[in-house]
Amino acid sequence: MPVFRLPDEHIFPDPQLAEPDGLLAVGGDLGPARLLAAYQQGIFPWYSDGEPILWWSPVPRLVLFPEEFHLPRRLARTMRKNIFTVRTDTAFPEVIASCAAIRQQSGKGTWITTEMQDAYIHLHELGFAHSVESWCEGELVGGLYGVCLDRIFFGESMFSYKSDASKVAFATLISSAEQVNIRAIDCQMTTQHLLQFGSREVNREEFDDLLEQFVQELVPQQPWHFSR
Repeated sequence: MPVFRLPDEHIFPDPQLAEPDGLLAVGGDLGPARLLAAYQQGIFPWYSDGEPILWWSPVPRLVLFPEEFHLPRRLARTMRKNIFTVRTDTAFPEVIASCAAIRQQSGKGTWITTEMQDAYIHLHELGFAHSVESWCEGELVGGLYGVCLDRIFFGESMFSYKSDASKVAFATLISSAEQVNIRAIDCQMTTQHLLQFGSREVNREEFDDLLEQFVQELVPQQPWHFSR
């Protein structure tokens, strides 16, 4: 199937037309209107510096339903020690910058370019993107960020500068999902790291049903706050 070149209008081809690896379209921009239109259909940008913007809709899709969450025993012990203080939406720019930096420090490339960081910071300022942060002794040591539309959180990336820091942030997000009316977490790609929490793969039809059921309105949210 062809990879579609996006027009100036904020529209996308049917995700069912994606290539077997999930690549759907090329071009466009990272403005909030296009990003929201993309996520509403389960599409996300993923590309490297020097490349045009690439848009993806892979299947199967890894999804975590909060009621199916499994807390690994070792992580539960860590959380009982209260090593980390978990905060939300207090350091979004620092979280996304750290997600990019830690990949580069490990010798990996990153899709979280400066352009991408600016775009998601803008979404955060508009009330559509959130960060969950692990702090230790006053320092940001781990966390994650993603886009939230209605009742689905689309996870983007996470980082840790201290063992288990991002896992604690992720586990806190899942266990607090009801507080912010999250019914499903889109983990995008399947990894063993995410499978250990109880996430599972769904096919395109199942994922489309989730989008139809849980993304019914695009309303900006207030900054998140998880109560203990």
